[in-house]
Amino acid sequence: MKISKITLHHLSMPLVHPFETSFGVETHRDCILVEAHAEGMIGWGECAAMSRPGYSYETTGTAWHIMKDFLVPNSLGHEWQGINDFMEATRWVRGHAMAKAALQGAAWDLLAQSEGISLGKKLAESYPAGSKARVNVGVSIGVQLTIDDLLKRIQLFLDKGYARIKLKIKPGRDLETLQAAREAFPTIPLMLDANSAYTLADAPLFQKIDKLNLLMIEQPLAYDDIFEHSKLQAQLKTPICLDESIHTPAQAEWALEIDAGRIINIKPGRVGGLWEGRQIHDLCQKRNFPVWCGGMLETGVGRAANLAMASLPNFTLPSDISATERYWAEDIIEETFVLNKEDSTITVPNKPGIGVTVNLARVEKYQIKTESFGL
Repeated sequence: MKISKITLHHLSMPLVHPFETSFGVETHRDCILVEAHAEGMIGWGECAAMSRPGYSYETTGTAWHIMKDFLVPNSLGHEWQGINDFMEATRWVRGHAMAKAALQGAAWDLLAQSEGISLGKKLAESYPAGSKARVNVGVSIGVQLTIDDLLKRIQLFLDKGYARIKLKIKPGRDLETLQAAREAFPTIPLMLDANSAYTLADAPLFQKIDKLNLLMIEQPLAYDDIFEHSKLQAQLKTPICLDESIHTPAQAEWALEIDAGRIINIKPGRVGGLWEGRQIHDLCQKRNFPVWCGGMLETGVGRAANLAMASLPNFTLPSDISATERYWAEDIIEETFVLNKEDSTITVPNKPGIGVTVNLARVEKYQIKTESFGL
């Protein structure tokens, strides 16, 4: 297969509700869509980098630069058959996982389309059980102005059918908030996400949080730390889930080796793409460590790819892949992802490729800039 044309689309889309984390408040979500043409097909990928370097050093600006000036020129006209072949042309670029993941996502879409199968089935070819038709999901709730606001928002999503709730916390908005949530909802699967906002000196705080019967504590310490997470995990019964700390399959192996955490959140964008995400999935499966798929406020393109990833067998914990209406009044795909209320799942697309249809008029509506590159 040879890609003959690639178009980059920089979008800015309004969220239906402000989303606050320890990084700040998001009212809009910027992203870059990759449109890749090959042999009469169009493959789509999404870059999960944000407009500011809070979650990651990558931004939409840096990703645009790396794709335009390095990844795209090397990908055009490059003959490839499988994903390993496709990646060979850009392996020399160090870092910039989200930029690479976006192009790789478009390549996976093309590859699955060329074989007439869904992306989920393509990713699961080597597993005897294949891929799941539905993915267990939960919902992530940002920091709220008051505890009362938070409790109402939790109830809203429980009423919608979400069975697992994740709460964002930050210093000063943590223990009291979590205690109130647990008291109001004593039996629901509840977890927290600290987004690297704490240090090992906060261990006494997490020892108190440890008593709240949480599903996990996600990324409490520094975004580039593995070692100190192992020291904190030794003091807690609640599993620590690593997110920002894990950028490669090798880092996942290091973390598991020293018990820095007992769960890994696999975000394809953060680790460089679906291929790398599958390597981490396999590593954790061999060691009986569960994984789940986190969300980055993706459009329907990224959400479809995440559902395919989360359909692999070791994704046994509810993923952050909520229904379309959770984030968008109007998405840029024709399809709408709907929560199956009876079991808190979302159905994985089963059409060839990522299984969704991009609405080009909506892409143009939310587009900040676009640029095409061809042979």
